Amino acid sequence: MVVSEASGVLRLGVTFGLTFVLGFERQLRGSPAGNRTFSLIGLGAAVIGLLSEAAAPNALAGAVTGIGFIGAGLVFRQQAGRSEVVRGVTTASAIFVMAAIGAAAGEGRLLIAALATVLVLVSLELPHVPGLRLLDAARYEPRFTPDNPAPTPEPSTSGGERSAARSSENDNANRSGQERT
Repeated sequence: MVVSEASGVLRLGVTFGLTFVLGFERQLRGSPAGNRTFSLIGLGAAVIGLLSEAAAPNALAGAVTGIGFIGAGLVFRQQAGRSEVVRGVTTASAIFVMAAIGAAAGEGRLLIAALATVLVLVSLELPHVPGLRLLDAARYEPRFTPDNPAPTPEPSTSGGERSAARSSENDNANRSGQERT
């Protein structure tokens, strides 16, 4: 099916509006990718969606790979004491969704693109809107035991005591291992 110019312009306009709103929200929350980044990614995906509808269906698959690289560049792993903190995953995920929203709008699925935008906004705003805070898992997180608890630090001992304590721990571990077999 060939897309008319007017239809293509409408789709690009809708894409820009939807993805700009989500990027605006991310920028307000201090994200490294904001309204310009989100709207550009959304528009790029929409153009590819228009092209894939016209006659290049594999173009959309290549765009998803490219968006993955952009998202990966936003994820950072930092050392925080004895544990690691990963930052940027929400923004990287939102960028992936921006591409999908852009592709949906580009292919003429404007209702799907609009609904996806609303759902993404709800997801991103959970911790910030009073009524939605009840649905935020971070609110309840301290009440539950994590699957991978942070390692407990070893007690501070002097050099000689430390090696004796380790050899005692190793002996105990070896004994418990022998008892299991």
